[in-house]
Amino acid sequence: MLGWFKKKLKKLGIGKKEEEVLAPEEIIQDAQEVEAEPEAPCVETDQAEEPVDVVLEAPPDAGPLPEEIVAAEDEAQPCAEEPQAVQEEPVVKKGMFQRLRARLSKTRDSFVRRVDALFLGKRVIDDELLDELEEILITADLGVGTAQDLIDDARSRVARKELSDPATLKAAIKEKILSYLLSVDRPAELVMPESGPFVIMVVGVNGVGKTTTIGKMAHKFVKSGQSVLLVAGDTFRAAAVEQLQIWGERVGVNVVSQKSGADPSSVVYDAIDFATNRNFDVIIMDTAGRLHTKVNLMEELKKIKRVMGKKLPGAPHEIMLVLDATTGQNGISQARLFDEAVGITGITLTKLDGTAKGGIVVNVCHDFNIPIRFIGIGEKMEDLRDFDPNEFVEALFGTGENGSS
Repeated sequence: MLGWFKKKLKKLGIGKKEEEVLAPEEIIQDAQEVEAEPEAPCVETDQAEEPVDVVLEAPPDAGPLPEEIVAAEDEAQPCAEEPQAVQEEPVVKKGMFQRLRARLSKTRDSFVRRVDALFLGKRVIDDELLDELEEILITADLGVGTAQDLIDDARSRVARKELSDPATLKAAIKEKILSYLLSVDRPAELVMPESGPFVIMVVGVNGVGKTTTIGKMAHKFVKSGQSVLLVAGDTFRAAAVEQLQIWGERVGVNVVSQKSGADPSSVVYDAIDFATNRNFDVIIMDTAGRLHTKVNLMEELKKIKRVMGKKLPGAPHEIMLVLDATTGQNGISQARLFDEAVGITGITLTKLDGTAKGGIVVNVCHDFNIPIRFIGIGEKMEDLRDFDPNEFVEALFGTGENGSS
């Protein structure tokens, strides 16, 4: 995410900090019972001033919790024990690319290697070849619509004599996939406010890694010299507040929370007051994990968004949807429904290193006019990567930084 803020940071003349932080795992049960992210080790950071957890009292008229919200959160697991601190090695840019390429190996095997096997020994592009290619694209989770568009483009280019053999066809597919990713790649400066805090509202179903993503995002902001406030908007599960407080301690930022069961909108209202009075640069709000198919739960998100906008015009400036890449096409359904409810402006895809369904990256970009901000390719802090379309495509197709295979 550092790429988002280069321009703004340059204007502000803000330096960088060097601390590295690792963190505990996101402990939330997915509605589809997806396996939670593996626990990530943490290291302490040296802070000139100790962060504090700001506990705000809930207003007396918060009222009872919606029954569906209580039911959705009842089965949440308790917060895990804090892991032992470990020392990380510094990572250079070339090593980061090699790491990305290695972490995409499962997707590359299910997609690019199968394409290579299909093309092996073939001299012409015929209908049978294109039909088999379409099947590979669909099973690699590029989605039916995306696969059909790729094949239709290939057929038209073959008809125009632009493609003469399978080797040129593979290059054409790579070029078309990159065009999908670039078409929605927009810098975050476009949504950042001219003044006041940059407010990010993080949403998603249970188990996708929201809290882990929030902690790693906060770390990126802190390293870039920004002051960050975390807001514990998941008030329906006590362990969620504790998790965010642990992140606050590890990263060295303040956390605003209220007692369990408080109205999330009231937490947001008071947090914005707290942040604006103390000139915080960034506010990141956690929200309760929820089933994307539950209408009442989605209405609660709409309320939170409305309260933010009334308290701070233009907020939230970014509504970040966190998706678990291992869920494949179910993630597309989640993106569609969350976008309809609150208008998603950015997406983080987690757990790309543990799945052969990395084609969902292409599918998301093809089906939605929403930029992918981050991809998660592992447990370490640097494994939450700013999404770079060119780098991703080169790593997916197994080529090196110089373009060679």
